[in-house]
Amino acid sequence: MPTHAEKRIMPHTAEQMYNLIADIGSYPQFLPWCTAARINSTKPADDGTGTVIDADLVISFKLFREKFASRVTLDPAASHIAVEYLDGPFRYLNNQWQFNALDDGSCEVDFFVDFEFKSPMLQAVIGLVFNEAMQRIVHAFEKRADELYT
Repeated sequence: MPTHAEKRIMPHTAEQMYNLIADIGSYPQFLPWCTAARINSTKPADDGTGTVIDADLVISFKLFREKFASRVTLDPAASHIAVEYLDGPFRYLNNQWQFNALDDGSCEVDFFVDFEFKSPMLQAVIGLVFNEAMQRIVHAFEKRADELYT
């Protein structure tokens, strides 16, 4: 059950960072191991405050290639993105992003992910490289933000 939580101060606005994470379709352009992304549906959230996106991501790592489906709830008013697992190689997946604006125009990004694979072999493989993988993913988002917003 790998879990990763991290807070980072970014030299970009909360809105810019929110928009970067919300742009799921662009993930294959910069995110390590993400080889494809497909948006299956987009609809208003039930409470009317945001958008719900059902999407598939294809993740390739060494000999493994897995597709998983998730429901992404975008709540721009709260600067929050929540990812709910729908189908694929996981037993469960919980991913949350919170973006907090700071007085100087920068923002604090609060990132959390918790998941477990159904396959003990996949779980063992990711367990060996989990911390490094999370650091590479966070760095990829930081680098993409710098490319887009500086």
